[in-house]
Amino acid sequence: MEKGREAMIKTALIAVDGFECFDYGPTHPLRMYRLKLTWALMEAYRLTGLPNMTVIKPRPATEKEVLSFHRPEYVEALKRANSGLWFDEAYRYGLGGGDCPIFKGLYEGSLLGCGGSVVVAEKLISGAAHITFNIAGGLHHAMPNYASGFCYLNDPVVAINKLLEHFSKVAYVDIDAHHGDGVQFAYYRSNRVLTISIHESPLHLFPGRSGFIEELGEDEGYGYSVNLPLLPYAGDDVFLKAFDEVVIPLLHAYNPDVLVTQLGVDTFQTDPLTHMELTTNAFCHAIRAFKALGKPWLALGGGGYDVANVCRGWTLAWAIMNGVELPDEVPQEWNEQASAYNVRLSKLRDGSSYPSSKSALQDVEKVISYLKETLPYTS
Repeated sequence: MEKGREAMIKTALIAVDGFECFDYGPTHPLRMYRLKLTWALMEAYRLTGLPNMTVIKPRPATEKEVLSFHRPEYVEALKRANSGLWFDEAYRYGLGGGDCPIFKGLYEGSLLGCGGSVVVAEKLISGAAHITFNIAGGLHHAMPNYASGFCYLNDPVVAINKLLEHFSKVAYVDIDAHHGDGVQFAYYRSNRVLTISIHESPLHLFPGRSGFIEELGEDEGYGYSVNLPLLPYAGDDVFLKAFDEVVIPLLHAYNPDVLVTQLGVDTFQTDPLTHMELTTNAFCHAIRAFKALGKPWLALGGGGYDVANVCRGWTLAWAIMNGVELPDEVPQEWNEQASAYNVRLSKLRDGSSYPSSKSALQDVEKVISYLKETLPYTS
């Protein structure tokens, strides 16, 4: 398994202990046991004790760190919601609905996930690691004053704010099926953070109100907000075309000091909430391309509602980050453990994908042409 390991680089992985309190409830699509099972699959493949890596226990984010993006009154509302009890004005802050329920430990769990992203940001700042991964992070929808889309605290923004204390330019790339609206909002008027989001068209998927190609940023941030909305059922061909022709060239042109990526795997085939129909082939292509940039890299988790896909997607990503080639055969001990949650994997990777439709290819061509003609720094 480790024969093909590349020259060793220092990596850091956030442990998932302590997230048991962060439970959205039995009917919610975000199943937090996905973190436990992903860790177990990494462990079964012997990816949690590599000589070049460090396992880090997350710490809760401090209130000062959280307030670098979120408003004080919203943080106070989260504290009240932490008891699990309803309170007046909860809806004002996006709390208590189906997407963002109120439950005991809500604020504590959010602080822990957010703090995990800050901790790995600190590892990049100190030079203790070159690639870091917080699979419990990537909650990109939370806004300064309200919860949204299963997200209470926006850990990508809080972590990026930490990075901006030490680096001049940060690039954020979001490959989740949903638009990274909270992160775009945070930096819409800044040229210090380039935000790029490839996602299913907001005409067909949450959040609906953002993620269109015309959203390019404002003031100093004009041209530093980039969106690549794809038609439903786009498939690998369309994703790879957008990624290779826009994302990678933009990253080279911007030349950031550090790269932050949100690696949601709700883009995969069989995800129950989305329709992008990607395979592990496209996903792994993106991970290899991110690594090839050679930048300090903070990777975050994100969406993914087919738990088996979450486990294999982030395990494959962590293996690539560490230069380890994994066999397709899934360790039997993991399937035995996962069966308690009605989760099973027959193989780690997908086979070849179906060709993308002509309409989806034509649509992405229009998106790419528009961005190439409009962005001020791509000529």
